[in-house]
Amino acid sequence: MGLASSLHLFFFLFSISISRAPFGNSWGKEGHIMVCKIAESYLTEKTRKAVAELLPETAGGDFPSVCPWADEVRFRYHWSSPLHYINTPGVCNYKYSRDCHNSKGVMGMCVVGAINNYTGQLLDCGDLSNQYNLTESLMFLVHFVGDVHQPLHVGFEADEGGNTIIVRWYRRKTNLHHVWDVSMIETAMKYFYNDNLDTMVKGIQLNITGGWSDEINSWENCQNKRATCANDYAVESMHLACNYAYKDVEQGSTLEDEYFLTRLPILKKRIAQAGVRLALILNRIFDSSNGQEIQSL
Repeated sequence: MGLASSLHLFFFLFSISISRAPFGNSWGKEGHIMVCKIAESYLTEKTRKAVAELLPETAGGDFPSVCPWADEVRFRYHWSSPLHYINTPGVCNYKYSRDCHNSKGVMGMCVVGAINNYTGQLLDCGDLSNQYNLTESLMFLVHFVGDVHQPLHVGFEADEGGNTIIVRWYRRKTNLHHVWDVSMIETAMKYFYNDNLDTMVKGIQLNITGGWSDEINSWENCQNKRATCANDYAVESMHLACNYAYKDVEQGSTLEDEYFLTRLPILKKRIAQAGVRLALILNRIFDSSNGQEIQSL
């Protein structure tokens, strides 16, 4: 049986058992945990200790477990909803001055603004006058670094980043945003990684040290020299949204083998980039001895 036939049979059975996740999640729980597991392996010892001290008691010292937290509190912290994404006016480019605002036009209320804001709060963690809840600052930051790397979190306003584009993922009705947040990750885990998150993380890490090793330096740099480089990450996501996520997709499209197998490498690389870059940001915040301090925000 060929790969295409195997995938069709698998997804016919697979689609029967999977419950549909709510619209608007980001990378899904599994995606955010993977980002933080990758980041964890690149943290300096000093950074590890600083992060551990900020973790809530409920985490039990498990850093990746807090990375989905910002999604879990969206209905309690309604003001935080626009911090998970950026909307552009139907164009394949992103500009901070034009796009980083909430529905009321308040500037900075987008995922890039949030990353810069929470980085600034954590940079001031040694200031006794700091009135911020630094545990929440950390949990917001690590989540939003993941979000900005999901291509459809920098999408078109008209379709809410693909949320209103109804498609079929093989036989299951869903929306395009959910495909990138959850469906492709679940699909990859089920079909290629024995339904094991740690196995998928190890596979991505092997690519980081192998096929992508020549690209790591470019991942850690940004052209505009912004303190967190989040603006550049958003520009990347917008380009990927246009060239891969939205491409060849219409209302009612059925997305199957061709879409999955050509987009999965993009998704895995974005998870890898998010992990490497999150570690870079955290090391710059908590370990100035690594020689890569963040510019003043």
